Amino acid sequence: MVYRISIALVIALVGLAGLAPQAFGAAMQALLAPVVRSTGWLYLLVVFMVLAFLLYLAFGRLGRLRIGGEDAEPAFSHRSWLAMLFATGMGIGLVFWGAAEPISHYAKPPEGLTAATPEAARAAMRYAFFHWGLHPWAIYALMGLAMAWFQYNRGGRGLVSDMLEPVIGARHRGPWGHGVNIAAVVATAIGVATTLGFGTIQIAAGLERVLGLRAGVPLQLAIIGVAFCLYMASSVSGVERGVKWLSNANLVLAALLMCAVLLLGPTAFILDTFTTTLGSYINQLVTMSLRLSPFSNGTWAFDWTVFYWAWWISWSPFVGAFIARVSRGRTVREFVVGVVLAPSLLGFAWFAVFGGAALQAQIFGQVDLLAALAQGYETVLFVLLGQLPLGWLLALVALLLLVVFFVTSADSAVLVLASMSTDHAGDPPLARRVVWGLAVALIAAVLLLAGGLQALQGLITLAALPFALLLVLVMVSLYRVLDAEDARLQRQARRARQRVEAWIAREMAQEARTPQ
Repeated sequence: MVYRISIALVIALVGLAGLAPQAFGAAMQALLAPVVRSTGWLYLLVVFMVLAFLLYLAFGRLGRLRIGGEDAEPAFSHRSWLAMLFATGMGIGLVFWGAAEPISHYAKPPEGLTAATPEAARAAMRYAFFHWGLHPWAIYALMGLAMAWFQYNRGGRGLVSDMLEPVIGARHRGPWGHGVNIAAVVATAIGVATTLGFGTIQIAAGLERVLGLRAGVPLQLAIIGVAFCLYMASSVSGVERGVKWLSNANLVLAALLMCAVLLLGPTAFILDTFTTTLGSYINQLVTMSLRLSPFSNGTWAFDWTVFYWAWWISWSPFVGAFIARVSRGRTVREFVVGVVLAPSLLGFAWFAVFGGAALQAQIFGQVDLLAALAQGYETVLFVLLGQLPLGWLLALVALLLLVVFFVTSADSAVLVLASMSTDHAGDPPLARRVVWGLAVALIAAVLLLAGGLQALQGLITLAALPFALLLVLVMVSLYRVLDAEDARLQRQARRARQRVEAWIAREMAQEARTPQ
């Protein structure tokens, strides 16, 4: 039932966005503005609570518990595991926004700062770290940890509704549970399709700049077609081969590109930017986490921070489900450190390199990236790379990285969509993976043709509101089951200790009765 209703809803929503993109987009914006305005505080508060909750789990008494049981062993090495987390969670977004977001904040800074000033540059980097750092990974980690625990430790099906069992009881398998699962599948399908649509636009822009191809609809459709063949071939090969190999390739390519820009660009400036921004990020973490602008009636926090938090929340069922699938055998402490801290540090390094290089080029007049920004966010990266030594080669590597990230994200999404719409644990049927793979490609193609990407992006932001409340219920459920497991292990250890003490007492008593 979840599968059939989800497919029908996705077709209906995409049909509306494709046939009447302007009317659909206007309706979404009319709903979006008041909802975000009145509930922005809720997004900020919930996400901050999620981060604090995960840090408590990692460094408290529950951190020693193991996903899958005491004897479970990880199926992937640390490097492959971290590569898959990084590629699935944010890969293509980091490439898209690495240079563009700091430049955008420099032109339109937060906190009432004056544009194009040193203060604006510092704030631009700090908020880029903030939007792509601990908070989004904490959202993913909460969903991933809860889904993994309920699937591997409590025999769940790997569905979102399973996480609500401690709160709503057996109703998690009834209409309430079906509704939660349908919402998660629809949000995932549309979110992935819109993200891949924006990725297609950037790949086309890169091909136009590097190879001189016209970045029109025919090229965009060709990119989607080639990507469909690649991610379906990877999906058929399974997580242990396709996704793992692609993710490792992603990590190598990303490291090569980042090191090349670091060495060929303003190296000292980038390193200074990293340390300065990391310090100010840590210093102002709580303030930024809860900052809105009620006294100035500003919209910057709503346009960026609240939108980002809504976007990460709407993506959390998809990314969380994939993280859960590859994390069996990790302790809670290892899971949180691996999913929250390690990818955040990689993201900080990425933004320091690309954002720092972009701001240095703009501030000191090497290239006008604000003019590139006016042409579209997707052009900023390639204009930046073009002014560096070996710029054409760097642009080719960036293009290849975008394609591999594109394929990895789609591959992971197809696997998760098929799993979330199947009412049993384990690998989903191949036919269902093919259907969802085709659906994601068709959605992206239809929306690119009709211009409905922005409209569905607004819909996803609206859909994040009930998911924000779901995160609160997930925290309650997860704490209850982890606390119960910890109490069980303590009772087990106490009984074992009592048996050992009783045995020692018997041995000592027997020795005392034995004549010398």
